[in-house]
Amino acid sequence: MTASFTPAELRNAVALLSSPGLIRLITEIDDNGPILPRRLASTLPDLSAHHLRRTAHVARVHGLVRVAPGGGLALTEAGSELADFYDATARWARRHAYPTAVCSFTTRLQHSLSLLATALLADRTDGSHRPAGEGTPTIEAGTDLDRPHALLAQWLDANPQVTVCLEAELVA
Repeated sequence: MTASFTPAELRNAVALLSSPGLIRLITEIDDNGPILPRRLASTLPDLSAHHLRRTAHVARVHGLVRVAPGGGLALTEAGSELADFYDATARWARRHAYPTAVCSFTTRLQHSLSLLATALLADRTDGSHRPAGEGTPTIEAGTDLDRPHALLAQWLDANPQVTVCLEAELVA
């Protein structure tokens, strides 16, 4: 799994998937259905108009959202599977109070994705996906991490387009 990706491609994918705007957009659509273009700013009011446009563009280019028949943004199959991965990973993080007992959904996902990136890179070098070092979850939490780890590896294999860093993503 993910054997064909270089470390740089894996980092690109994790950077994209860790984007606060993308996390919010994907989970909002997953939870509440398509978002009409004129409702995007009121649905995610803490994100600037530029950030919203950029996030929606990047999500469309990577095949995570599409324009729905009614004109709103809807999840593609890849976007829906990403939402499932986000949910499973957030459940793991909450269950194990990772990275802390109290933090936001987005922060939990960002820290968990960082941990999973380390695990995926370790898979490539030694076949072991147990991360080591400071901030590492307990052994029990590490074992529970197997499900999000497998989901991410499977999702990346099915969606290699997210490993490509677009010029538009570099402009913040």
